[in-house]
Amino acid sequence: MNVLYPVVTRSLSATRADSVGDKDLLHTSWAEADRLKAGDRAGGSTDFKHLTLNLTMIAGKITGLIVTDVRFPTSLGHHGSDAMHTDPDYSAAYVVIETDADDGLKGYGLTFTLGKGTEIVVCAVKALSRHVVGRALEDIVTDFRRFYRQLTSDGQLRWIGPEKGVIQLATSAVLNAVWDLWAKKEKKPLWKLLTDMSPIQLLSCIDFRYITDALSEDEALEILQNGKRGQEEREEYIEKNGYPAYTTSCAWLGYSDEQLQKLCTNALKDGWTRFKVKVGADLEDDKRRCKLIRSMIGPDNQMMLDANQRWDVNEAVQCVSELASFKPLWIEEPTSPDDILGHATISKALSPLGIGVATGEQCHNRVMFKQFLQANALQYLQIDSCRLGSVNENLAVLLMAKKFNIPVCPHAGGVGLCELVQHLIIFDYISVSGSLENRMCEYVDHLHEHFKYPVSIHHAAYMPPKDPGYSTEMKEESVLQYQFPDGEVWHQLIIDKKVEV
Repeated sequence: MNVLYPVVTRSLSATRADSVGDKDLLHTSWAEADRLKAGDRAGGSTDFKHLTLNLTMIAGKITGLIVTDVRFPTSLGHHGSDAMHTDPDYSAAYVVIETDADDGLKGYGLTFTLGKGTEIVVCAVKALSRHVVGRALEDIVTDFRRFYRQLTSDGQLRWIGPEKGVIQLATSAVLNAVWDLWAKKEKKPLWKLLTDMSPIQLLSCIDFRYITDALSEDEALEILQNGKRGQEEREEYIEKNGYPAYTTSCAWLGYSDEQLQKLCTNALKDGWTRFKVKVGADLEDDKRRCKLIRSMIGPDNQMMLDANQRWDVNEAVQCVSELASFKPLWIEEPTSPDDILGHATISKALSPLGIGVATGEQCHNRVMFKQFLQANALQYLQIDSCRLGSVNENLAVLLMAKKFNIPVCPHAGGVGLCELVQHLIIFDYISVSGSLENRMCEYVDHLHEHFKYPVSIHHAAYMPPKDPGYSTEMKEESVLQYQFPDGEVWHQLIIDKKVEV
């Protein structure tokens, strides 16, 4: 049964379990929850601290939603190049939400693209804006599941989805802005907002439709309740040590050997021990580059391979088998991201070689992740902060991964993906998985200078953000310079005939 949560009129910041128990509250109304919390059943005292919502803090009606096409000409330096995407211009549909609240706070959100087509996402965001503008932030966050479903179930817009493709990218951009605004209102970084919520409040943000055959709400509740144990110790650990990362910045497919060697050498000096290599364009060249990188990083550091969907299923098995001597931990996106059974076949074939399959950066929604998990089609699950339906849908996937005991190693890089996904994976460690075994988060050293609150990497680890929000806000001057096609940077590139429009 799908539980429809009534509007909460109290707080969403929880730091401890309640005496009645969240499971008792899961299938009841808030009025009944009030009675239970008041102690009618157990004779206890009233305690609403972890259901109390400070309505003053989240006051304000959304009065405007602005979306901008922001593009960076990364193709000129072959940054981000792989076997399928040879000339990407890292881009974003960048959303700003304004309210009439006296605090003047704004919510910033984005979704990541590769240049052409960003204007289509911008159009989709504008189409969704009617579900957002005019709404009180309080009404959204106190009944987030209902709002998520309204946004993804528009009777006409869902026909170009549903919950996938351009419309889901647009949904993510809008919701990312809402989460950023909410976290700022609560004066917390997003990861802290999430870890401070009670299990019941986290569940109220998730749409369980279509996944209850793999994860029931009761099972999710139990996972979150168990995650509260030892949470303070894990939070202290992550604040001191950070979350382990790996780098993709050294081995883009378009880089020369000289550039690759220089970047690897510098990365090793900076303490990096995990490296991802792009493969798939030519097997013999893949062998040569893998040999070069393995010789540089040594036998003990980890190497991962990423084919970016280049191969057919049998071809993937053959090619990766020929690269097995370089001891890769995983092969990422070996075939079509939609081919769940194909990934399962590849996983089974590569298992004797000790090579896992990783995928997820182009997995459209929680339903696909459910099927990947049910089919034993991946050994490393890669969530994406802007491909799925924002924090809400990523919460569902993190919980399914925990149930199926599959490590989450997020996809990052692009424009702002590192800034966003760090919050999700830190929350996962503190409140869901409780483990760092076989877990790491991707890091790409591009474009962070354009963000007001860029990621902080120390000893090859993500240090938890301290500023309130979702780390999504870009510098105003960067947005002005790189908006497409009228920003100063693009205007000059067009004049110089370095790009075609």
